[in-house]
This record gives sequence, structure tokens and C-alpha cells, in this order.
Amino acid sequence: MSAYSRPVLLLLCGLLLLTVSIAVLSTLVPLWLTHEALPTWKVGLVSSSYYAGNLVGTLIAGRLIKRLGFNVSYQLSCILFAVATAGLALSVNFLGWISWRFMAGVGCALIWVVVESALLRSGTVKNRGQLLAAYMIVYYIGTVAGQLLLGKVSTKLFTVIPWVTGLIVVAMLPLLFAHIANQDSEQPHTSIWPMFKRRSARLGINGCVISGIVLGSLYGLMPLFLAHRGLSDADVGYWMALLVSSGIIGQWPVGRLADRYGRLTVLRVQVFVVILGSIAMLSGYAMAPALFILGCAGFTLYPVAMSWACEKVNPDELVAMNQALLMNYTIGSLAGPSMTAMLMQNYSDCVLFVMIAAVALVYLVMLLRKADHQSTPVATA
Repeated sequence: MSAYSRPVLLLLCGLLLLTVSIAVLSTLVPLWLTHEALPTWKVGLVSSSYYAGNLVGTLIAGRLIKRLGFNVSYQLSCILFAVATAGLALSVNFLGWISWRFMAGVGCALIWVVVESALLRSGTVKNRGQLLAAYMIVYYIGTVAGQLLLGKVSTKLFTVIPWVTGLIVVAMLPLLFAHIANQDSEQPHTSIWPMFKRRSARLGINGCVISGIVLGSLYGLMPLFLAHRGLSDADVGYWMALLVSSGIIGQWPVGRLADRYGRLTVLRVQVFVVILGSIAMLSGYAMAPALFILGCAGFTLYPVAMSWACEKVNPDELVAMNQALLMNYTIGSLAGPSMTAMLMQNYSDCVLFVMIAAVALVYLVMLLRKADHQSTPVATA
């Protein structure tokens, strides 16, 4: 039986539209704030408030899904995201935007947990990897499409907010025509905290933190880095599209290599390539190939680390483990932009790549100390 059932396809269609909206806002919010002459540290705090909302949304997602089911939880998450997006048009106020982006972060985290958990629960041992690969590819295609749109449409605040909000509302429609069963509704709620104690999954959990720091910094501060180099909003969108496109290209081969040679070996290579890409960006030459290899390695860290951790738990613990992984990713995404933005403010924009290389090096040391390879690289969750 095909892994891509009707509910799965409809869920991925909704995710595609939501991801376009998220991508547009992730690039334009820091640019809008920069145009209002806000200092770099304030831009970083607004980015961090979004990830703080992600953290809160991750913590409440499990109980929400258990109580309301996947469909209703998804619809409520979209409504919350749409309201938070529309609220940005009220005024370009620092404290107000921190609140709206926090609310958007809660909604987006709920959406991600709902979608990832629904896909994992819809899959089997044999096709769960296919579903996760499809999820990441759809996510990154939506992200690239959102970045490319910035070169085709007006990027003014009051022009963008209406159609982005409308896109989020349209993304609610696919799940009106499909039902995703919540197979764990009658079982006791599984806490996420025991998931952090799984020693066998620790490197996967740590990898999600590192991935959050790397991607949170790139998403939140790369537009700022490019804008300070004199690029227009459309040009920033094209460079961000290149960065994320490299992540799409890397998904399938990295997943295949992880299945064949083991996740530990692949993670070591990925992290080493992230360091090389960061050093290449610091050199200031050949930005296109440097961004490509940085994106190819950085954007594939999360799925490999996630699949490593998820194969260590029972099927009824997948939602809880998924929450724990997304929580760690969010913590990294929250800490990365805030700390890096302050250092960029005080020193140089190049600190962005110094920080990425430094945290990647720390994770590489952890991976190199791991002596026991997995008995099988194939997910068994």
C-alpha cells in the first residue's frame, strides 16, 4: 500500500501553503524592522520571540492533540497563526511585534507537531522514512517558493500582510476533506520529559539543538547580513532561495546515505561540511557555492538527527519524542539569533558564521567521541 494516502497528501498540501507564508514572513519581518531603523539587537529579539512561541507551542501540543485530535488542532493552529500575522499590520511597534511574533511562533509550532506526528502515526516501519522525506521536501519547496515570491511582488508591509493571511486561511481547507485518526486518544498521555533521558537517543536530541541554532541564525539573521551588504529585498529573497534550495537538493541523497552507511557517519560529515561552509562565507569569496554547501549540510541536519532519536522509542511514544525534539530545536532557534545578534551588533556581521562554525565544532566533538556505531541504520520506530 502506498505511503501517500489521501489524508497525507491533503495534509502536505496544507503544509505547502503554510510554509510559503512562514518563509515570506521570516525574511520580511527583520527587513521591515531594519527599514524602521531598529538596532540589530532589537531585530534579534523579535526573531527570538517567534522561537519562544515555538517553545510554548511545542509544550502544549501533545495534550492539545490528545484532547482535540489532529484535525481540530490543525485548524486552531492555523487560526492562531493567521490572527498573529494580521496583527503585524496594526503598527510597526517593537513591543507589539514581539507579542505578535510570539503568538505566530505558538501557532507554527502546533502546526509542525500536528503535521509531523500525524505523518509518523500514519506511516509504518517500512514507509515512515518516505513520509519524513516528503515532509522535508514539501517544507523546503514552500520555503523556496516564498523567497522567490519576494522578487515578484511588492514587499511593503500593508501589501504583503493581506495575501499572506489569506494564504494561511486557505491552508485550513485541505483537512476539511480528510480525517486523520488519533490512535492514542484512549491511551494515557506520554510525558516528553522521559524522552530526554534516553541515552541511546542523546546525540539525536543534541543534534536538534545544534540544528536549531544553525537554522535559526540563518533564517533570522542572514537577511540582515545581506541587507547590510546593500542588497535589495528582492535580491535578499533570491539568496535565501538559493540557501534553502540547497537543502532540498541535499534531502534525498543525505537520507539515502544515512540509511546505507549509518546516521553517525553521515552526521559527522554534515557537521564538518557546515564548518567548511561557514569558513568559506567568512572568506568573502564565491558566496554562491559557499551558501550552497552550507545549506546542503545545515538544512539536512534536523531530519537525520530526528530519525536517529525516533527509532529509539515505541510507536505510542512518537508524539512525545517528536515534541521533545522540536522543543530542543526551538531552544536552539531561540538562543541562536538572540546571542548572535548581540555579538553582531558589538563586533561584525561576520560573527554570524563564526557562531555557526563554533557550535558545529562542539557537536562534531560529541560525534567523534561516540564509539559505538548503530547496529542498523534503518529506522525501526
